[in-house]
Amino acid sequence: MIIVTGGAGLIGSAIVQQLNQLGREDILIVDHLGHTDKWRNLAPLRFIDYQEKDAFEKILDDGSISGRLAGSRKLDAVIHLGACSATTEPDATYLIRNNYEYTRKLAVTALASGARFIYASSAATYGDGELGFVDDESQLPQLRPMNMYGYSKQLFDLWALRQRVLDKIVGIKYFNVYGPNEQHKGEMRSLVLKAYEQIGATGTLKLFKSHRPEYGDGEQLRDFVYVKDAAAMTLHFLQNTNANGIFNVGGGTTVSWNRLARAVFSAMDRPVSIEYIDMPESIRSTYQYLTCAETAKIRAAGYLEPVTTVEEAVADYIKNYLVRSKRLGD
Repeated sequence: MIIVTGGAGLIGSAIVQQLNQLGREDILIVDHLGHTDKWRNLAPLRFIDYQEKDAFEKILDDGSISGRLAGSRKLDAVIHLGACSATTEPDATYLIRNNYEYTRKLAVTALASGARFIYASSAATYGDGELGFVDDESQLPQLRPMNMYGYSKQLFDLWALRQRVLDKIVGIKYFNVYGPNEQHKGEMRSLVLKAYEQIGATGTLKLFKSHRPEYGDGEQLRDFVYVKDAAAMTLHFLQNTNANGIFNVGGGTTVSWNRLARAVFSAMDRPVSIEYIDMPESIRSTYQYLTCAETAKIRAAGYLEPVTTVEEAVADYIKNYLVRSKRLGD
């Protein structure tokens, strides 16, 4: 059996869908559906059971999960993606409990059960990128995240380093993931989805102006990775059990907001119309102008598939999912 926490979310549902394509249906999905329509992501997927996060965590607190979940199936792996991913979340205590303590419980349980443990760290742990974006475990103590979300993720990376278990587990530092099944994410949705909605409603897309002279308006740079690629990269470590440690999952190149916007206009067959607006004062000091994943390590670990270009991925996302109101697996 494979447990996928956050399995109804953007990356989680893509991972479950790809597991289904590989013939795996012995999956327990754990998530918190709340008042969103995230449940729609589950409808096309095949799995043996679903549990709400609070009920699942109670089982963790009560002791071993062996024999208590989905009958007496052997636990092969825990793919832990469930977290609060809001970079603007102000409740530090909530982030510690949800992103750090919960992950620690799962890691201890998986290791005690002899199960593969793969968890979501974050590119937000790199902070402003002053030290680069290299997935080198020895640099973890030097990293300085720029928000509490990133720090909550770094806390577990540091715990795993101190406990000397990084040679037994896999931490994935996801960069800017986008694609089908992100409708529930509110303000944390990708620019692709927000742009699709804005352009459809007004014909124009608003982007932040640059407040640094070395970057033009809309020329701030990000490393974007399509959710299908992110899921495939993650599942590589389910099969390659010899590779452990921290790994970046990203496109390995930079893309400007302007280029991403042009891809959206093209996929929608609309003329490019961009309005640049002032960036809110509240985020200017923590705004990242450049992210780029170093991907040599994941390539050295045997993941050799090409990464989908932004233009190809945006076209697939818009034409095959957003326009058709479809979810992964439909």
